[in-house]
Parts: sequence; structure tokens; C-alpha cells
Amino acid sequence: MLNKISFGSGPIICVVGARPNFMKMAPILRALAEHVPPLPFLLVHTGQHYDRDMSDQLFDDLQLPRPDINLEVGSASHAVQTAEVMRRFEPILDTHQPRCVIVVGDVNSTLACTLVAVKKGIAVAHVEAGLRSNDRAMPEEINRILTDQIADRLYTTERSAEDNLRREGIGLDRLCFVGNVMIDSLLHSRAHARSFLETLRLSGVDYSLFGVSKPYGVVTMHRPSNVDQPETLRGLLETLAEVSKRLPLIFALHPRTRANIEKFELSALIDSSRMVLLPPQGYLEMLGLLLDATVVLTDSGGLQEETTALGIPCLTLRENTERPITIEQGTNTLVGVDRNAIISGINEIFLGNGKHGNIPELWDGNTAKRIVADLAQWMQS
Repeated sequence: MLNKISFGSGPIICVVGARPNFMKMAPILRALAEHVPPLPFLLVHTGQHYDRDMSDQLFDDLQLPRPDINLEVGSASHAVQTAEVMRRFEPILDTHQPRCVIVVGDVNSTLACTLVAVKKGIAVAHVEAGLRSNDRAMPEEINRILTDQIADRLYTTERSAEDNLRREGIGLDRLCFVGNVMIDSLLHSRAHARSFLETLRLSGVDYSLFGVSKPYGVVTMHRPSNVDQPETLRGLLETLAEVSKRLPLIFALHPRTRANIEKFELSALIDSSRMVLLPPQGYLEMLGLLLDATVVLTDSGGLQEETTALGIPCLTLRENTERPITIEQGTNTLVGVDRNAIISGINEIFLGNGKHGNIPELWDGNTAKRIVADLAQWMQS
């Protein structure tokens, strides 16, 4: 049985820590402000994200207010980072006595802030609850499982999440199926997305290879399982080089990936006129790249969802996914790091057999409104 929770007299504290959190929190803050009456909130940025400039750009792109508080924890090991977030977050709760705390996603900040709040008897709502990859080698999986066990209100994005939570002994009275708040941001921002040609121009890239009618693929990779081992990374880069002979690729290089390519002396594998290398992109730039893409090759969970919402074929460079609905109903196909599976997936797309999929239930742009309506009712119970 959960400990007794309390709803304080202060504002709702909304926590963001890393890039995906920003996209999930932006529509929630809009919905809190638009609720009748408005629900006061305090935005706390833990500073977990490694790139302050990227964070600032994301706030602008998503029309997020600047955080009221930045804990500035910075990068560190999982243990150190989690502990530092906890240490710096506790005085915030003592000072503001929030009605509740909203956490999103599965990063270290999500678990750390949940732990602190729950131990102080403060109500916690977890947005994007119940997703499971069933791979405990992923740090995010541990964060997801533990956060869902101790949070008080769990908002799910897909029906399978309810099954996962029930198997883990979590009662249905704590759950609320609301849809995917990430899609709220996508639909809200789509009209403002920057064209891929404009993105390339602003990045100083010679885009003569591309024309409005020419197809291309988008690539992102950042997971340690893909980029931290030289042989795995080499195999993936060799496969991408082969794909690029047929389909030009735009590769948005995560700093971790770029550093390991240099460390393992693999730069020659991506030195191709058929592969455009970009630094990490802002949200609107990345959305513009997606909108005109033929296919996306990625190990990102968020991109699996976004491509499904946009109807763009996605080849996921992982052996599992915590977002099975993107496979069952959407445009996603798991190909792992297997060269043959990746090439086969590309061939299927060129034959016109790429997955077009359907829009999953409640991925309609109104998830944040459903969350806030339920939250208001829950806090009055």
C-alpha cells in the first residue's frame, strides 16, 4: 500500500531534465495555464542535459517559459547525477510546499525527483507511465519501473502500458489512459517546422545533392549499446555507408556518437558525398527533416513515436522497444544492428512496401488537456 499523500498549498512543480522531457512538458504547461481556473505551476529544470545552448533553443522552439529554477546538476555517472538531483531538489519542495509534482519520461531526473517527493509524502504524477522494453540493461528501464512503483498517479500513452503495470502489481485506480503528450507538441509545432533545405543552409552544408523532389533518409544514434563498442559502431557505420549509395542520408550526430567515431578512428566511414553530417538539431529543424524524409533510421524512442504520428517509415536500430504500439499500429520496424535486416528494410521501402501505419488511439493533440483535467479532479479528491 502506498504511503498517505498530501496536496500542499503551493504551485504544481513540473520537472524537466533532458531533451525529451521538454517536448512532453510544453503542452502540459499550456494546459495548466489554460485550465479554468488556471493551475499555478513552477517549472524546475534539473540541468541534467549536457548542452545548455540546445536546452535554450528547445525552450524557444517549444514556446516553453524559461525555468523558474535550474538545479544545474550537469553530467555525471548515473549514481552521482541521481544523487545530486535529489540533494538539490529537496530544498525546493521544502520552500514551495507544492500541491503535487509532475515528472515525465524516464531519465535520471524523473526517478530522482520522484524519490524525493514520495519520501516527503508529496503527491507525484508520472506522465508516460507503463512503457517497458523488458531490457534491464537500459538505465531508462530501471528508471521507468521504479518511478511507476512509487508515483501516485500514472498517465499512460498506450493500452499495453496498463497490462505492464498490472503485471507489476499496480492497481488500476492509479492509472489514467490519456494518449501521447509528445504528439501534442508535434502537432502544435508542425506548422512552424523549418524546411530541410533551410536547415542544411543554416548548418553551412552544401545541399546540391538534394532537391525538393529528391528522397533522403534521416539518421540518429546515441545509445551506448550502439555507439560505445567499436565493432558495433563500425558495423552500423559500414551499413549506413552502403545505404547512402542508394539513398542520401542526413546524419544528426549526437556528441557521444561523434566523440566515439573519432576515438575509434572510424571517421572515414562517414566521409561520403552521399552522407550529410549535422550537429544536434533544434526541435523545429529536426521536425523539418522528418517531414520530408523517406525513412528514419534511429535508436531514439521519441522518434519512433513521431514517425508513427507522421506516417514515415522508421527502422529502429535496437533489439527491443518500450513503444510496441509503434510496431503493432505504426510505421516502426525493429532491425537491430543487423546489416541484412537494415538493407532489407530499405529495399522494402523502395519497393513501396514500407509501413504506413495508423495513428494510435488518443494520439490526437489533446493529451495534455486530458492530463490536466484529471489532475485537477484528482487533487480535489
